[in-house]
Amino acid sequence: MLRALAARLASGELDPVAHVRDVLERLAADPFNSVVALDAERALAEAADPRPGPLSGVAVGVKDLIDVAGLPTRCGSTVLADAPPATADAPVVARLRAAGAIVVAKLHTHEFAFGPTGDVAATGPARNPHDPTRITGGSSSGSAAAVAAGYLPFTLGTDTGASVRTPAALCGVVGLKPRFGALPTDGVFPLSETCDHVGLLTPDVDSAAFAWEVLSGEPAADPGSLRVGVLADDYWRPFDPVLDDAVAAAIAGLRAAGAEIVQLRTPMIDPLAATYAPIVGSEANATHAAWMAERPGDYQPATMARLAPWTLSAGEYIAAQRTRRRLVAELAQACAGVDALVLPTTRLRATPIGVAEVDGHDVRSALLALTLPFNLAGWPAVSVPGAVSDGGLPAGVQLVGVRLTEHQLLRVAATIAQS
Repeated sequence: MLRALAARLASGELDPVAHVRDVLERLAADPFNSVVALDAERALAEAADPRPGPLSGVAVGVKDLIDVAGLPTRCGSTVLADAPPATADAPVVARLRAAGAIVVAKLHTHEFAFGPTGDVAATGPARNPHDPTRITGGSSSGSAAAVAAGYLPFTLGTDTGASVRTPAALCGVVGLKPRFGALPTDGVFPLSETCDHVGLLTPDVDSAAFAWEVLSGEPAADPGSLRVGVLADDYWRPFDPVLDDAVAAAIAGLRAAGAEIVQLRTPMIDPLAATYAPIVGSEANATHAAWMAERPGDYQPATMARLAPWTLSAGEYIAAQRTRRRLVAELAQACAGVDALVLPTTRLRATPIGVAEVDGHDVRSALLALTLPFNLAGWPAVSVPGAVSDGGLPAGVQLVGVRLTEHQLLRVAATIAQS
């Protein structure tokens, strides 16, 4: 979709002003609460004389955690209700503009990105285009919803533990979390500096590959012969049998394409996953400590409840980071014989807005557990729509690059999308 749209704009078949105006009109009428702010005047002015490049004239959206010059970054919070307009684009936004893209909107985020549901924000919950009574997933809630609703072909998000891949899974789109450090996080409000990643969301795998080529400047690459690991430990099992079915269909597609499927055990996964909360919580608490003391009532109650407990000593924090490094090395050793992993993105599909527990399962944990290990490890990972055996809500399948680049991983993801 993205590649074809860019080609239509480049050829003159589609007028950039008409394209941007149409997108702005649909975003202005959005019923899913995916939009925080429109930059209509600037977007239309740029569309009248678009900058040349591979995305020339293409309308894109940016999560409201990322600076866009001329617009405030409010991070879904009343704490930043009076934030002044950003004076400069974040470098990742500057890359989009350099490629000719036109930023039309800032998009909904779970407050300060500290949650995987997308229903905690000063502007209210984002709503899933597949069922507006259900969550989008988070924290890149608006970025996923705007793509799923067909408004935008490409949005930027961030991912600290789930925040690109989980909303992609729940909204039925593609979400790529690159390897740690592959995209700059300057100009992005931090949640956890040692786990934060900038990522992207698109309607399909080819669009993600094109977007990644533009953002990274890296050439496309073929993965070659492929060994794919299937994780056999109880930790990796979803609660929803439809998600098991989606992964089984993905494995069948990979096998049919010539991949060797290998079962793996990861006995270190539970203690590794247990380091996530203290590391992310401590880093987030340090960022917010002054505001929490001065204006606690400006936070959403759920955010305060998550932030407040993480007042670890320096020794406890360092111990958690040392444990993380040791266990990530053990995970890498356990997966050393494969090129990629295939597993569900989440343990549950989209749940009702505001519901914390479903069938005895904690929703937040169910949306984080299968994605967060790869933020701790810094490995690239992508969520793609999987087969939905009951014809219901979207089911996400996650592919993780153990020895693959993002381009190679997306080539493998295309195999699943075609199966």
